[in-house]
Amino acid sequence: MHPIDLRSDTVTRPSPAMRAAMHDAAVGDDVFGDDPTVNRLQQTLAERLGFEAGLFFPSGTQSNLAALMAHCQRGDEYIVGQDAHTYRYEGGGAAVLGSIQPQPIANQADGSLVLAEIEAAIKPDDVHFARTRLIALENTMGGKVLPLAYVADVASLAKQRGLALHLDGARMFNAAVKLGITPEAVCAGFDSVSVCLSKGLGAPVGSVLCGSRALVTSATRWRKMLGGGMRQVGMLAAAGLYALEHHVARLAEDHRNAATLAAGLAGIDELLVEPVQTNIIYLHVPSSRCAALHAHLAARGIVAIIAPKTRLVTHLDVSTAQIAAVLAAFQDFFVHNR
Repeated sequence: MHPIDLRSDTVTRPSPAMRAAMHDAAVGDDVFGDDPTVNRLQQTLAERLGFEAGLFFPSGTQSNLAALMAHCQRGDEYIVGQDAHTYRYEGGGAAVLGSIQPQPIANQADGSLVLAEIEAAIKPDDVHFARTRLIALENTMGGKVLPLAYVADVASLAKQRGLALHLDGARMFNAAVKLGITPEAVCAGFDSVSVCLSKGLGAPVGSVLCGSRALVTSATRWRKMLGGGMRQVGMLAAAGLYALEHHVARLAEDHRNAATLAAGLAGIDELLVEPVQTNIIYLHVPSSRCAALHAHLAARGIVAIIAPKTRLVTHLDVSTAQIAAVLAAFQDFFVHNR
């Protein structure tokens, strides 16, 4: 039996039906634009999100980086949250490989950036400053869904100031399911969106960058430079198509499981559990208890990264019954290991 792995929703394994779709996929050379399954994935997702074109990438990190490089030139600047993946967790690629200066500002508790702080960070047209070209948001942000009205306000500001707006939508479908709206509505107002297929949607690999044809053309050149040009990759694209067809609506189950687990953990006196919106739970664990709790869970086949601020993530490989087992393991530890 596989362990109950709560480290991330990236740990999911392809289902037998997804593997069958991969096995049967028509393939071609994607660098030449000849892979029919890749082309169908790109077109399907672009249409679903309300964009002209899409481009398949091996990773979300590369998809985001190509988007930033397509929007900005060397010496330009993008405004981004301190906790955003494009700034904090993607190796500084925009600065190192794109010569793009990040202007990070603090994320609020709900994942947003204060509108006035975004505006204050926009540089004047002066040779002393990097040219501000882009605002980058993330949705969901640490499992939190950005309100539609807030996104509309940021989009309006970007338009007023002549800036582009990019969305790291790695878990954008979680936001759409949580809000009960279409993915296109979540992406409204953005000039580009990067969507990850290998998180909650359960594909083994891949992200798609959506935007205008001109932006995707530029991003295609950057993808080649970054080593992201792939050949007979339709088998991977087929997994993404299967995920889009079968794994979007079921994200609601992950949200319910996260809410159930969070509610149970909140009943343990020694834990502080932050409010949960989608499939990501943050709980605060006494530092003196972390090592023993990690060992306790591991002995019961539960994989989690236990730290003073612990993240637990539900996904399609974690059932409701397993959520009950995880909660029982936590309760057992804090009751019997005082």
